[in-house]
Amino acid sequence: MGNPFVHVELATQDPEKSKKFYTALFDWKLEEYPGMGYTMIDVGQGTGGGLMKTPVSHMPDHWLPYILVEDVATCTKRAQSLGATVLKDVTEVPEMGYFSVLSDPTGAAFGLWQPMSGR
Repeated sequence: MGNPFVHVELATQDPEKSKKFYTALFDWKLEEYPGMGYTMIDVGQGTGGGLMKTPVSHMPDHWLPYILVEDVATCTKRAQSLGATVLKDVTEVPEMGYFSVLSDPTGAAFGLWQPMSGR
């Protein structure tokens, strides 16, 4: 398995403003997940993503890429042994998969994603 970018997520203080901007700029289709406070972004062709309210009020708005892995727990530990910092340890997204969020040794943030079927 390669390790492609499979999801790009926007965390923003103003989700409605971001939705309005990106749907006006691009032909993106949005699908709301109200119980989760999450919006999936279908870009049509290429890697899609999601949009949510920033979980920490003082954090600036940012995009976060997710990379596909076979085993998120093992890859998270390996990244940490190579100098990464774990920002969010392995977490389950019910009925979808598992993710973690790290920063590499230079401080660049990224996520790891393992679909449910792979665990």
